[in-house]
Amino acid sequence: MISGIVFGILLVGSFGFFTWNVWKIRQNILLGRELDRTDNPKERWRTMILVAFGQKKMFQRPIPAILHLFIYAAFVITQIELIEIVVDGFSGHHRIFRPALGGFYTFIISFIEILSVLAFVATIAFLARRNLLKIPRFTMREMVGWAKTDANLILFFEFLLVTCIFMMNGADEVLYSRGLSHAENLGDGSFGFAVTQHIGPAFFGGLSDGALHVIERIGWWGHIVMVFVFLNYLPFSKHFHILLAFPNTYYSNLEKKGRFTNLASVTNEVKLMMDPTADPFAAPADGAVAEPQRFGAKDVTDLTWKSLLDAYTCTECGRCSSACPANQTGKLLSPRKIMMETRDRLEVVGDNIRKHGKEYDDGKSLLFDHITEEEIWACTSCNACVQECPVNIDPLSIIMEMRRYLVMEESKMPSELTGMLTNIENNGAPWQFSPTDRLNWKDE
Repeated sequence: MISGIVFGILLVGSFGFFTWNVWKIRQNILLGRELDRTDNPKERWRTMILVAFGQKKMFQRPIPAILHLFIYAAFVITQIELIEIVVDGFSGHHRIFRPALGGFYTFIISFIEILSVLAFVATIAFLARRNLLKIPRFTMREMVGWAKTDANLILFFEFLLVTCIFMMNGADEVLYSRGLSHAENLGDGSFGFAVTQHIGPAFFGGLSDGALHVIERIGWWGHIVMVFVFLNYLPFSKHFHILLAFPNTYYSNLEKKGRFTNLASVTNEVKLMMDPTADPFAAPADGAVAEPQRFGAKDVTDLTWKSLLDAYTCTECGRCSSACPANQTGKLLSPRKIMMETRDRLEVVGDNIRKHGKEYDDGKSLLFDHITEEEIWACTSCNACVQECPVNIDPLSIIMEMRRYLVMEESKMPSELTGMLTNIENNGAPWQFSPTDRLNWKDE
């Protein structure tokens, strides 16, 4: 009875805290500008299934893709066992589904155990890749401090979770063979699970009945507590992509990667200038004058909600930065850092708004205080980062909006571009000669 009450408190408290943090993240994302991504739902569902669920882009690098698949599959399938643990926690029963499912139950738990072993191997491999092999994309300048700790911490959680599963099942296997398990009178003298029918007797066979009960309970409670800890750690971690990868890929940009957006306000002004029947001084039909928006983006609230969703979805895997030609030639730009800084700034802005209201200004901005001009002008706009991202994040859209702000609001750009833009304005071409001279070459 007491254990059921404790379990209920943990469950409600855990999901309540998780819901509160998810609500805050949702509020932060909605601070972005509006963007319509509701077109072509069939193609969007297809993209989500292939990229998020099917891990399509991960397999461009087969070894980490297979290791990631082990953890991903274990995470998804283990939720079946988690359902039983939750029911057991409330009901006070143990393995409540086994009598009804019989051999199919044994198959399911055996399959989960095999996946758990593979996930354990993948966890060790990922820890080694980050801390022993020191893969270059995991040692870039932005991957220090919390970023490195976060990556290792989640792998440590995975290690503990798998350990608790095998403690619970292994000790229970031995107890059941002695007729002392909580799950009694369920058939023969063995659960017969694929892994623990071997490692249970090997690791726990020589222990006393009392010690086995303690180990089994530590495994059971350790498993569910680790699930609750992991759940509430997600909103503070890069691993929130486990949940956000699906909506993020659904709302992917389906346009050709080389196509850039135009500012609607600028487009409308140009159309007005080219319409000989238009009166540029006429008031709007409804008499309302919309508040002018900033050209480009200086802070996170100038970005679209999709760019902000991208920031929270970033896995910090570094594939974007390892493919970036600017980064590989030693320039400051790192597309991963762009996404990390956007997320960090958005967290600060969201907290400030909740505490002080929408009008509060802390005197800082994403551009200048988090991302430098040198970084964004180093971008070649080649879209390599967008192509490489396993969850269809678009760092280039953020870079282009910040460039747009610098040019159109601050009139700031590298000197190499100033002459070119002046020539385009005066001559209609990047070269320094008049339009009438542009075809002189044909007379040579």
